[in-house]
Amino acid sequence: MDAKPRNLGGSLPVPNVQDLAARPADELTPPVLHRYIRDDVDAADADADGDAAASVPVVDLARLLDPSHGEQEAAKLKAACEDWGFFQVLNHGVPDAVIADVKADLQAFFRLPLAEKRAVAQEPGGIEGYGQAFVVSDDQKLDWADMLFLSTQPPEYRAPLFWPARPATFGDSLDRYSAEVQRVATRLLAAMAANLGVADTGKVTRLADAQAVRINYYPACPGGAHGRVLGLSPHSDATGLTLLLQVSAVPGLQIRRHGAWVSVDPIPGALVANVGDVVEVLTNGRYRSIEHRAVVSPTHDRVSVAAFHSAKFGDTYAPLEETTVGTVPGYRTIGVEDYIRLALSSKLEGKNIMDAMKINPVPE
Repeated sequence: MDAKPRNLGGSLPVPNVQDLAARPADELTPPVLHRYIRDDVDAADADADGDAAASVPVVDLARLLDPSHGEQEAAKLKAACEDWGFFQVLNHGVPDAVIADVKADLQAFFRLPLAEKRAVAQEPGGIEGYGQAFVVSDDQKLDWADMLFLSTQPPEYRAPLFWPARPATFGDSLDRYSAEVQRVATRLLAAMAANLGVADTGKVTRLADAQAVRINYYPACPGGAHGRVLGLSPHSDATGLTLLLQVSAVPGLQIRRHGAWVSVDPIPGALVANVGDVVEVLTNGRYRSIEHRAVVSPTHDRVSVAAFHSAKFGDTYAPLEETTVGTVPGYRTIGVEDYIRLALSSKLEGKNIMDAMKINPVPE
């Protein structure tokens, strides 16, 4: 099996947001916060309470895998992928103990002194480790968040120097969680393949062969800037299928639907799934990735972990033959390594990766 190539792209160094948020309020002046404050964020919009969240589809994975209920649940999955691009997954089979352990260790990592967290800091030209991502210029607006980015699956893709030594159980709990979530992704992708009429499910489930996690820490935002900063800029995920675990019981995820921002407040015990750009490419636009963002709380810190699933290095992304019958491919063919370079060299902004991938108009 090929080893994972390194140095496919990196991010410019920026201040640590958790450390910045811990300063006395009188130090958090506009000159200090100017790179975080955005003129295009409406405070009332950012504080939306998510009344429409109940409309976000829910898929029961146990029923989906049960022959007596599978057809009905498959129809719900199909509608969720076509109409929303987001859905919540219940009865996914990840043991409660596995989730509890990884939640505890992720929160414990962010409680460590800054010097200890920086022991696993990103290196120049790389994305793995503790720091930031998608900072490509010295004048772009910054997200009110810190992150720890790690390659998790397959194990040979991992870079141990970026895995925290503390808490001592971190590596074991993340290893167990990542393997469980990869299995969930594979099962969901197999069901998507069936819905798309793809007989060889491996053409789609290969999008779960590799996995990386982005562990997000969104500090509470000081009162003067709250509602004028974002934890994560609006974007679609440049990978295949994302599964998000809400570590903290603090809302923050919002998706763009019909031009408005809709809050997605996770159901207890559920994983939040979303279609990524690569699935949009493979399905030739039948399933489309959706812009989403993270807003921050004025009073509570928030932690989440997103597991991004994709094909392995050496593979290729292109529309599947089954999804281009009667039409033309709407997206170009690209190798996984080149695709990652494209994604990591781009600012996190809307669906700019898809704009770069399109070669023909995609049917509505």
